[in-house]
Amino acid sequence: MTQVRREWPGAVELEVTSGDGPLRALAYPALTGRPQAGDRVLLNATAVELGLGTGGYALVIAVPDRLPGDPPGPGHVMKARYTPMQACVLSADEQGSPHHEVLREAGDLDGMPVVVADLHSALPAILAGLREAGPRVAAYVMLDGGTLPAWFSRTAAGLREAGWLAGTVSTGQAFGGDLDTVTVHTGLLAARHVLGAEVAVVAQGPGNLGTGTRWGFSGVACGEAVNAAAVLGGLPVASLRISEADARERHYGVSHHSLTAYGKVALARADVVVPVLGGEFGARVAAQARDLAARHHLVSVATDGLAEALAACPVPLATMGRGPDSDRAYFLAAAAAGRHAAELVGLAERARPR
Repeated sequence: MTQVRREWPGAVELEVTSGDGPLRALAYPALTGRPQAGDRVLLNATAVELGLGTGGYALVIAVPDRLPGDPPGPGHVMKARYTPMQACVLSADEQGSPHHEVLREAGDLDGMPVVVADLHSALPAILAGLREAGPRVAAYVMLDGGTLPAWFSRTAAGLREAGWLAGTVSTGQAFGGDLDTVTVHTGLLAARHVLGAEVAVVAQGPGNLGTGTRWGFSGVACGEAVNAAAVLGGLPVASLRISEADARERHYGVSHHSLTAYGKVALARADVVVPVLGGEFGARVAAQARDLAARHHLVSVATDGLAEALAACPVPLATMGRGPDSDRAYFLAAAAAGRHAAELVGLAERARPR
């Protein structure tokens, strides 16, 4: 290793010299210890060799000459189980956690809006729409369909630093959030009853997986998240994955990921937010969304002013290498879901006895 390039909570980006030349590498000090200049590092360079888009990092497996000590502190829940890099965490819902009593008794989200999105890149745009009329307490409930270490996400770290997130709850096999939980259900309950969230945003971490088949994509879990939110007494809000720039027919307009996850997998009723986009493309989106009307409540949400809300976002906005200038509809759709969630919170506040 030659130098540290940059770092953020939980992760350190390195410059490493290999037999094939320089590489960007990423280390998670909680797993490997903190690499220092001059260290030999053992790398997994599969993502680099395959040319994968998310991050494009070689990942540090170990610093062989300076191994970390035993994991400190309590906790006995294993994440990334039975892999060489399995991580022991103190899960918020396990015995011994200071939050165990709260989560043992908790069983209801008290009508909290839960915005569900396919891609991690929707998170900041949803929050931009949510905060348009003023700050709201929001938590990110991270699914395990993408990256497992929450530390990978510079987006979540930046949103937390800016005060846009009360915290990240990593669920399932994912780990490294401000809180860890065993399931999405306890993740949602922790967001509400531990972090005090008014709204939760549920999405996978960076690194969406798709195969071009109807069912073979990690976003199928969006449908299950809708079900979890409804079972727990939340208000599911479905954010549509929309693109006006994706050259693939299955993702142009409303992505087949959204149509499958919400139209086939989600058994509970959700508010499906349909952004008003105008023109021929807007008409296409509205027509595609009507396929979901038999199962869900379609909510038309205006997008006026959302571009300005997106411009105020404290972290970069990008999806599949495209920003708001090249795929405006994607970010407006996510922000519209946030705007609708804010409206639901406002309605609940106005309905409370004074």
